[in-house]
Amino acid sequence: MAVRIAVAGAGVMGVRHIEAIRSCREAELAGIVDPSGSAAAFAERENIPCFASLKDAFSAGSPDAVILATPNQHHVEGGLQCVEAGVPLLVEKPLATDLAGALQLVERAEALNVPLLTGHHRRHNPLVQAAKARIEAGDLGRIVGAHGMFWAMKPDEYFDVSWRRQKGAGPVYLNFIHDIDLMRHLVGEVASVQAIETNAIRGNEVEDAAGMLMTFDNGAIGTFTVSDSIVSPWSWELSSRENPAYPPTEATCYWIGGTQSSLELPNAALWSHTGKPSWWEPIGRTPLTRQSADPLVLQVQNLADVVAGRASPVVSGREGLKTLAVIDAIKEAAASGGTVKPSRF
Repeated sequence: MAVRIAVAGAGVMGVRHIEAIRSCREAELAGIVDPSGSAAAFAERENIPCFASLKDAFSAGSPDAVILATPNQHHVEGGLQCVEAGVPLLVEKPLATDLAGALQLVERAEALNVPLLTGHHRRHNPLVQAAKARIEAGDLGRIVGAHGMFWAMKPDEYFDVSWRRQKGAGPVYLNFIHDIDLMRHLVGEVASVQAIETNAIRGNEVEDAAGMLMTFDNGAIGTFTVSDSIVSPWSWELSSRENPAYPPTEATCYWIGGTQSSLELPNAALWSHTGKPSWWEPIGRTPLTRQSADPLVLQVQNLADVVAGRASPVVSGREGLKTLAVIDAIKEAAASGGTVKPSRF
C-alpha cells in the first residue's frame, strides 16, 4: 500500500516535492497544506485536497507523513505540530533558522520516536553515492583539501518574496547549506571555520556573497565561496542536471584532493598520475560510472520506506542539525571575525 504524504507549503520547492511524490510508486499525495489563495487555486487545478493548516489536515484524517516545505522561519513550529501528532516528517532544509529551534525539534522527535528526516536530497543522488564509495575505498588516499563554489545570479523578482530578504534566508542558509552537508558527507566533520560576508550588491538584511575557510577533523582544509549575485555556471544547480528548472552546463563546482588522486563533481571524474604520484608524471582523467535518477524521487522513496519500517533515514533530523551547526558557526565567524568551532551534537 502506498504511503500517503501531505506537502505543507505549495511554493517552488513544495511543487517539486508534489511532482516527486507522483513519480514514486510507493507514495501517494494526500493533499497540500497552505492558506494562500494561489495554493487553493493550484489544488483545484490539480484536483487534490487543500488545507489551510496542519491542524485542519490532521483533523480531516492524518496523512502517513508530511513534507514540510514552508518558509524556513516556520519549520520548527510546523515540525513540532507533526511530531506531537505522531506524524513522520521530512523538513526541507534548513531544519530551522537557529540551532536552539532545530535542537528542540530533533530532541522532541527522538523522545516521541517519530521519524524526522532532513531534506538534503543531494545525498540521495547516485552520483554522490558513487563518489562516497570511491572515497571510502581509499582511491583519493588521505584527503588534503576541498574547494566548493555556489555562484549564481538570482533575478530581482526572486526577492519580491519578503522572507527571502530577511534573517534566516540568504544564500548561505538557502543554498550553501546543501554544499556544506555534502562536504560533511564526503570529506568529514568540520572542526573550525572562518568566514566573511557582504550585502554590498543588493543591500538586503541577508548576505549576497560570502567566503569561508574550514578545517576538518581529519586535518583537511576547505575553501568555499557563495554568492547569489554572480553570473556563473559554477553551482551544483547548473552543473548537476538534478532540476530541469536550471539550464544545464558542462561546468563543475566541487574539488576534493588527496594524496593519491583528486575528485571533481558533479562532472564525476578522478584525476591521477599514470605512474607514481608526482607532478613530473602524466596525469589523466577517469570518469566515474553512475546511474541517473532524480534524487528528490529517491528521497520520497526513502521517506516512504522509513514510514513503512523498511529503511532508516538517509539524512536524519540529527544529521540536519549537525549541518546546521556548521552554518551557524559560519554566520558567527562572519559576524565576529574570529575562528569558530561548530557545536557538536
